Amino acid sequence: MTIGPSSPTLAAAPADDEGAVADVAALVPSRQALLSRLSEQLATPASTATLMVIGLLRRDDGWPTAQTTLGQMTVLLAGSLRGEDWLGKAGPGEFAVVLAGPVTAAAQAAARLVAAVSTLGVPELTAAAGIAPLTPGLEAPEVLRRALASLTAARRAGAGTVILHREPY
Repeated sequence: MTIGPSSPTLAAAPADDEGAVADVAALVPSRQALLSRLSEQLATPASTATLMVIGLLRRDDGWPTAQTTLGQMTVLLAGSLRGEDWLGKAGPGEFAVVLAGPVTAAAQAAARLVAAVSTLGVPELTAAAGIAPLTPGLEAPEVLRRALASLTAARRAGAGTVILHREPY
């Protein structure tokens, strides 16, 4: 399932209706759907794509993140992506985006999206991102592992950080 700016379901969710915005997060495909999408993308070696995982950070380190906040984040991301990009869940408070195109474009998009979290107006909510290219020969779980490892490093570095996975030399 692709969620993009032209999705009629998202356009129908009024931003001022908390219930409708919170329900939008339930429409985002699961981690299993993400792994399926990555497998499909990896099976097409001629295409260039990158996995970006955006993780929310809360200063209070509370758990779980409110459904309304997840809904607002879903609307923000879906409205910021292109039609060929794919939005899904990587975990609680983690959004996965499969972006068509090179890693450099994904890094720029990640920086823009992480910075846009402050526009949600949720006190002390920030984000970080991890990026992993869909390298031919890799399996979907390994691509996800690399992106999540990069996200973990980005979270440790702090709000607004974007880290690209690179193999050691």
